[in-house]
Amino acid sequence: MTRFVALGDSITLGVGDPVAGAWRGWAVLLAAGLPDPHLHMLAECGACSADVERRQLARALQLRPDVASVVVGINDTLRAGFDPARTGASIAHTVGALRAAGAEVLTMRLPDPGGVLGLPAVLARPLARRMNEVNAVLDEVAARFGTLHFDAAGDQASYDRRMWAVDRLHPSERGHRLIACRFHDKLAAAGYPVGRRPDCEPSSPPPPRLAQIGWLATKGTAWVLRRSTDLVPSLLAMAAREFWSGGHSEIREAGAADQAGEADQAGAPGERIEARWPAA
Repeated sequence: MTRFVALGDSITLGVGDPVAGAWRGWAVLLAAGLPDPHLHMLAECGACSADVERRQLARALQLRPDVASVVVGINDTLRAGFDPARTGASIAHTVGALRAAGAEVLTMRLPDPGGVLGLPAVLARPLARRMNEVNAVLDEVAARFGTLHFDAAGDQASYDRRMWAVDRLHPSERGHRLIACRFHDKLAAAGYPVGRRPDCEPSSPPPPRLAQIGWLATKGTAWVLRRSTDLVPSLLAMAAREFWSGGHSEIREAGAADQAGEADQAGAPGERIEARWPAA
């Protein structure tokens, strides 16, 4: 039996990969290729590194995992109180505790959300700088504790538009399959017993254009408005500070961000979360 405990945010929860009215995602796909898998999903929508440390770690240790994943950090970059040192301390404590308990730990270097979203340069720059700081923390933690570390930020396949769902922040089914395959390969290379590699190609057709438009016009619009009240002013403030410090002069490019931020659907760890669009 392989006990696989998945910690993190909505990327691990599977948002963007709807199957039978719920989210599936890369962790489920990866688990299917492990010997006699028992997956425990602790990831939560909107979780930051401190949430993973405070709410998910204790439960994960109780489950005594053979394999654990800690994929978190994007939400930290999207908060006004961003503190890379605090983010690093939370991730290090979480990963270190899991490694000390004997788990093989999977970590991931994260793509720049501003680049994926196509934000104006004046907004994308400060967000990219934050993401670089988080990735530096993740690299240090991976080296310190010997995790299996997937560099999604440096993987060119991550920037294929087909890898992303309509909200441009969560992976599509194809994107989730990419993550599952990369982690499967790393486990195999490390000598961990694995079974069949997940398929790279989606098993379901992409959502119809009409369904995507419908999501954006209903769920998506409300979500953008919620995120715009905190994220966009924060990005504009960062851009203004950068401008007045003499770093850049492209402030004229500033505009409202299209869609940035973690989806705000609520859900307790391990709870079945209904897919918001569309049920396959």
